[in-house]
Amino acid sequence: MEVQIMFKETIKPSSSTPQHLKNYKLSFLDLIAPPLYIPIILFYSSTPQTSFKEKSDRLKKSLSKTLTLFYPMAGRIKNNSYIDCNDEGAFYTEAHATGDMSMLLQDPQLPQIEKLLPFDSQELSSDEEILGVQVNHFDCGGMAISICIWHKIADGSSAASFATTWAAVASGEATTNIEGIIYDCTSIFPPQKTQGFLWNILPKKDALRNSMMKRFVFDHSDLVALREKVGNGSKLECLGRPSRVETVTAVIWGAVIESTDVNTTLIAVNLRKRLIPPLPELSVGNIYHTANCLENENQIDYNYLAGKIHESIGIVKDDYVRKIYEEGSYFEFMKDIVEKPNFMKNVFGFSSWCRFPFYEVDFGWGKPIWVTTTLKVNQGAILIDTKDGKGIEAWVTLPKENMAKFQQIPYICSYASFNPTIY
Repeated sequence: MEVQIMFKETIKPSSSTPQHLKNYKLSFLDLIAPPLYIPIILFYSSTPQTSFKEKSDRLKKSLSKTLTLFYPMAGRIKNNSYIDCNDEGAFYTEAHATGDMSMLLQDPQLPQIEKLLPFDSQELSSDEEILGVQVNHFDCGGMAISICIWHKIADGSSAASFATTWAAVASGEATTNIEGIIYDCTSIFPPQKTQGFLWNILPKKDALRNSMMKRFVFDHSDLVALREKVGNGSKLECLGRPSRVETVTAVIWGAVIESTDVNTTLIAVNLRKRLIPPLPELSVGNIYHTANCLENENQIDYNYLAGKIHESIGIVKDDYVRKIYEEGSYFEFMKDIVEKPNFMKNVFGFSSWCRFPFYEVDFGWGKPIWVTTTLKVNQGAILIDTKDGKGIEAWVTLPKENMAKFQQIPYICSYASFNPTIY
């Protein structure tokens, strides 16, 4: 598959940002967010009743209107401390992808999917766009819309909020009741001096050559059986039947323990519904806490691991969160573990995007047939719902020698399909 750029332009907000909103302060969690883009790719079937030009015009006009609601995304980050909401706009490009989209979806390969992105998700200078979009038109009439949002302003939930709002504007839905998109989190997560904070978890170009990112799918029927098996373990019986995410996280973590020297996992926990009062669901920013889960005894009892995960996530409540961020202890904790020389080798990270409404993103020509990402961390997994909302797709990144072992772990072989067709 070849992807040829047809044109590029900058999309500016349809209305100027008011003067009193020009300076958007970054919270502590924004400041320490990994310096990369969050990429989302949404695939749509052919709809002959709507021409490419009609789709293009609708996407550009609605993106301009959406940027008035998400105005920091049309600005530029300054001094890694705030966003100048100067309405410079978002990067927008359209491309022609040769061939039939079904060929890509029958055998999804990461290098091919990455061609659909507006730019390299791992590289950005401080004066470049916070938001980039690439609309890819296939010969068959199918379409892939790629969205890249700079992590300093958005987490996975923020990306879902942006995509669903943009789609609502494009399809003509009322947006007058949309509230809380831009929410000041600096009172909850006060900014701190973060000079010298190093993100060793980020893969460098050289390190990526020795790493592999692969897709494993736990479909509904296998996941039902897996949840029953993990839930019937002999330890931590109080856990009961683990959730879908707890189950898949436990199984992947156990397989990682067996195939690597890693015994610690970091799990991103969305805080929007855990704070009192809850934050608006659409609120953008980095509003998550990284729960730490350590296994010193290399236990491969999956019920035990699921219990450890359940406990680690369970303590992330309003009083706990406010205390550790007000006292500044969390920054010292993160700085200490991230800057250890062997941090990359000793930690495996999880980020679950399950229940984020990516499959509801309808611009007016139907919902996506597949949603995926190309987000890479040194050792980690991104979890996304399958289209039916009942299974889980896991994009797992490991060093090549460890990935070979990981794929042979019995629980992975028995309950997960390696890169199955989207159809």
